[in-house]
Amino acid sequence: MRDEIVGILLAAGAGRRFGGDKLAHPLADGRPMALVAAANLHAACDRVVVVLRAADHPLAPSFTAMGGTVVACASAAGGMGHSLAAGVRATPGAAGWIVALADMPFIQPASHRAVVAALRAGASLAAPQCQGRRGHPVGFDRRWRDPLSVLQGDQGGRDILSAHREQLVLCPVDDPGVLLDIDRPQDLAGCVRPVACGGPA
Repeated sequence: MRDEIVGILLAAGAGRRFGGDKLAHPLADGRPMALVAAANLHAACDRVVVVLRAADHPLAPSFTAMGGTVVACASAAGGMGHSLAAGVRATPGAAGWIVALADMPFIQPASHRAVVAALRAGASLAAPQCQGRRGHPVGFDRRWRDPLSVLQGDQGGRDILSAHREQLVLCPVDDPGVLLDIDRPQDLAGCVRPVACGGPA
């Protein structure tokens, strides 16, 4: 659909700093981290594409059962840019993309919806802002399809954001989850349930 906003969940990282495959690491409610991130993204987007290193990843059937489309990126080891490009190439007719990370499961659906709303209102680029800091996910309008589809390396869409800061619409949210990515097991300290992190339980 021409007005479809697609969520791209980047889930092809190796998880080296975490000490293994963190996608399947259970959060406090027992659900794997990546499935929580996917569920929160599904709540805001018309469609979700999950980019994995391989289609036979153990969580692939769960993503599919949620209604997501799994895209395998054979070049994922080359960096996030390869994964993002694969997700965009798989959905070339989208009106825009919300790019989220599988290791950021505490982003609330309302924050994803704020970025989607900014794109639908005409923003070229959009991202949430919490506590004065830009967070994730990042929204890209369809006009960025071609540069996104050829990304390589580990920068993702960072270079586009840096070169076009004047086009970035920041969406204020009261959601510390937009700032917290889980790189190491200790990053989960203080995160007691899928929607609350970093503060009192």
